[in-house]
Amino acid sequence: MTKQFKSGFITIVGRPNVGKSTFLNKVIGEKVSIISDKIQTTRTRIQGILTTEDAQLIFIDTPGVHKPKHRLGDFMVDVSMRTLHDADIVLFFVNADEGYGKGDQFIIDRLKTLNQPVYLVINKVDLINPNDLFPLIDQYKDKCDFEEIIPVSALNGNNVEQLVEMIKQHLPEGPKYFEEDQFTDHSTRFMIGELIREKVLHHTEEEIPHSINVLVESIKKEADRTHINATIVVERSSQKGIVIGKQGSMLKKIGSEARKDIVELIDDKVFLELWVKVQKDWRNKEVLLKQYGFDFDEY
Repeated sequence: MTKQFKSGFITIVGRPNVGKSTFLNKVIGEKVSIISDKIQTTRTRIQGILTTEDAQLIFIDTPGVHKPKHRLGDFMVDVSMRTLHDADIVLFFVNADEGYGKGDQFIIDRLKTLNQPVYLVINKVDLINPNDLFPLIDQYKDKCDFEEIIPVSALNGNNVEQLVEMIKQHLPEGPKYFEEDQFTDHSTRFMIGELIREKVLHHTEEEIPHSINVLVESIKKEADRTHINATIVVERSSQKGIVIGKQGSMLKKIGSEARKDIVELIDDKVFLELWVKVQKDWRNKEVLLKQYGFDFDEY
């Protein structure tokens, strides 16, 4: 008798900085979603694909749910909320080190309207005293009819495989949506832009991360390498100076580190050319948001 093949879509939601992207990368085994300790790192939905002998799990990492302060923020929350209804299973991530907060209740109120099973995933349990875990579960367990409550450490991998197996058991029988060796549905151009943005997030001051965007202008395969031209967009001239750095030192550092990750991504030598451009208040201009790939109508 042929074994049933299961497949389905699993949406990951939660407040900013609860470890959704770290979990996704751990499960997939590839850098699908960039990671930063700055909130609002993920801006659009990221699909990571895990294919095994008997199942295909399509994980959707969504932007952290927060109170929007601009049109880009509206877009990010909208993406997170809309993807809930498209999923077969929803993983609601919370931070064990922070506990229950108002932002959680905003999400829970929407989770209550779903017909799909919702798992409460308590992440970063490695940061708390084990004796504090059960009181933490008590804070959440009666706030929604959770299918399962699972403590994990996405960073260390604790309980991650067990969670994946649990998800597989609840998935419906279905087709293989993607090829076996495909780990994301995003284009190489998108992934390159995200890798560059990750380095900017890592090296720049607190005011910069939320106001930058990266546009990959061109990718040209040459005889012995791939030539990539990309523009880092900021909102103010002062931010441009910070990103470039003294005598271009910051931009060189960002480019050097991004190039190493891009080489690994495309498996080719890379010449990376970076530029910095000021586009005032781009996060509030819908025309620019659509031009940069943040299209409300798409989701």
